[in-house]
Amino acid sequence: MREQMRNGPLMTSPQILRDWLRLYCAKLENEVFLVLYLDAQHRLIEAEELFRGTLTQTSVYPREVVKGALARNAAALAVAHNHPSGEAEPSRADEMLTQTLKSALSLVDVRVIDHFVVAGDRVISFAERGLI
Repeated sequence: MREQMRNGPLMTSPQILRDWLRLYCAKLENEVFLVLYLDAQHRLIEAEELFRGTLTQTSVYPREVVKGALARNAAALAVAHNHPSGEAEPSRADEMLTQTLKSALSLVDVRVIDHFVVAGDRVISFAERGLI
């Protein structure tokens, strides 16, 4: 599946990404924050688990996300995190974090194209809900 993501535009195949996120996050007991660094055609450069937290939260530092994007020469990125509780609905804090990341990354010409929340078999897309 990772090979499929590398060989084609990532966001024109959202089902592959959703399946990959479900598999990656399925058995995690702690909340993790993932960054998917993308090139100008939205092909995957690298997927990185940047932060790991507790059962109910993880700290995310926008500076580290910006540093990672610049180090990989990413043109865009998508972020994802899991909710081990099983509740897939994004929290207000999730929405605020997304806006903070968008603002910080826009200063260095990196677009945030989506933020996904994974809980069990559900994967919620901020872009599909108009939250990006």
